[in-house]
Amino acid sequence: MPPVAAPSPAPPDKAVALQAWVDQQERLYRVAGPLLINNTGLCPRHVRNLLGFTAKNQYSYTDDLTAVAHSALGLDARLRVMSVLPGSGAEQAGLRKGDVLLASGVDPLPEGPNAEHEAASLIRAEMQGRSSIDLSILRDGERVALEVPLTSACAMSVDTGNSGQVNSYADGNRVLVTQGMLKFVLSDEDLAYVLAKEIAHNILAPLERADMAAVIDRLKVPAFDSASPPVVNEVRPYPATLDADADRLALYLLARAGVDIEHAPAFWKRLADTYPETVSGSYTALHPATAERLSVMTETIRAIKDKQAQNLPLLPADAESGATSGVTQR
Repeated sequence: MPPVAAPSPAPPDKAVALQAWVDQQERLYRVAGPLLINNTGLCPRHVRNLLGFTAKNQYSYTDDLTAVAHSALGLDARLRVMSVLPGSGAEQAGLRKGDVLLASGVDPLPEGPNAEHEAASLIRAEMQGRSSIDLSILRDGERVALEVPLTSACAMSVDTGNSGQVNSYADGNRVLVTQGMLKFVLSDEDLAYVLAKEIAHNILAPLERADMAAVIDRLKVPAFDSASPPVVNEVRPYPATLDADADRLALYLLARAGVDIEHAPAFWKRLADTYPETVSGSYTALHPATAERLSVMTETIRAIKDKQAQNLPLLPADAESGATSGVTQR
């Protein structure tokens, strides 16, 4: 392809905002990685083989951000790796952020406005019945061939949400964490607590939640010209029993991923104290009965620590008997 012209400077506010969005997305992917890869035994309906990376070009964003993606992020018509899932086959193969995707097997990967979706379909077809795929990439001006092992994982997308509200959402297959929540968490450990809770809701959900899906569809697209309207009375609160089940499962997901669960109750209490149930659209408004939730967490942490001390499998009680929708003993 012809040389890419030097990008014109992007408006500072949009350039900074888009870079922050990309950084937030990369952080979500990094923190979610161990939770998705180490818990396939607890997410039987969601287990898929993944390559373990995201790739975008300048056309992956809305029309008003195409030029900004070019000038601020250095993206062009070609697909470029934006993040690599920790522990994935892509990481093991040496794929890096910034690599340009050239081909999957013998098939050149598409460029241009629809490249992201077209490439995903092509690579998905290449993955059928295989344990790895061959990728050709461009790195530092040189073409590099990589054999990328496929990674079994809980296949759920994890996205940043364009909202200042402190919240997160799960629709049965996807997870979205708002920019407000990303500002509220004080550490990656806190963020892991939030992600694990939403992953747990996806595992436990018998059907996709249309109300959550609508919110995720609206908030997952970056838009910096105007603030996203608040989410008020758009989603139904979780029933207390289901929410407690998700709290319990989330702690097992965290422990199996190597995350310290000791501070989880303190994090959720801080969130509830700061944004109580009376705050419309808040996390606690969707996840009520905080006292009961904290009690469940305390009991579950004790049970997990007992199992760890005895070197027993980290499985919830219902999973130990195989009662949780096909959960496997792993």
